[in-house]
Amino acid sequence: MKYVVKRVEKAFEAECNWDSKFWQNAQALELKNYMGQKPEHFPKVQTKVLYDDEFIYVIFNVNDKFVRATTETYNSSVCGDSCAEFFFTTGPDSSVNYFNIEINCIGTILMHYQTEKNKNRVFVDPSDAERIKKATSLRGPITEEIAEPVDWILEYAVPIDMLAKYTQVEKPATGVIWRGNFYKCADQTSHPHWLTWSPVELPAPDFHQPKFFGTLEFE
Repeated sequence: MKYVVKRVEKAFEAECNWDSKFWQNAQALELKNYMGQKPEHFPKVQTKVLYDDEFIYVIFNVNDKFVRATTETYNSSVCGDSCAEFFFTTGPDSSVNYFNIEINCIGTILMHYQTEKNKNRVFVDPSDAERIKKATSLRGPITEEIAEPVDWILEYAVPIDMLAKYTQVEKPATGVIWRGNFYKCADQTSHPHWLTWSPVELPAPDFHQPKFFGTLEFE
């Protein structure tokens, strides 16, 4: 799987608008793959990514049901909620290290850096995570599951210099390659699912598999 990350010159405003001028030229990808058994509830999940000299920008657009979000504390287990995730390297070699940014539908963040699954894991400092500009279309907590159809958007901007505090970063520019994958999960809802952009060829759900990351090529 390959995604071309386009450069943007417009000023970013976190406004949860999938069709805004900021995002209008970004390529959309869709999470069409899944882990484990094919889920009964298979939400449509789309993502766009852009960059400039200072930030990586990400937006998720989710057509969902059975939505819940009870986690409001940084670095708590947001994967149990209705959650969108971005795992990525800051260079072309996915065997060296990776970041995982997991954010539930009300904006609670979990962010780690690690050399491989459960090895040399570093919790990104809360003061660094607070520099991530973000917005969500839903407010929480959502303690009673929303069973009917509900659309939600998660949008954020990750400072590149913040990533460089934890590892070497090949700064985004034309021709630079990172690796990554995009996920959607809802582990503790009534209709759990584990969706992926780049296929993860394992029988049980496990997003911490950088060998299956797709290619992110900066335009």
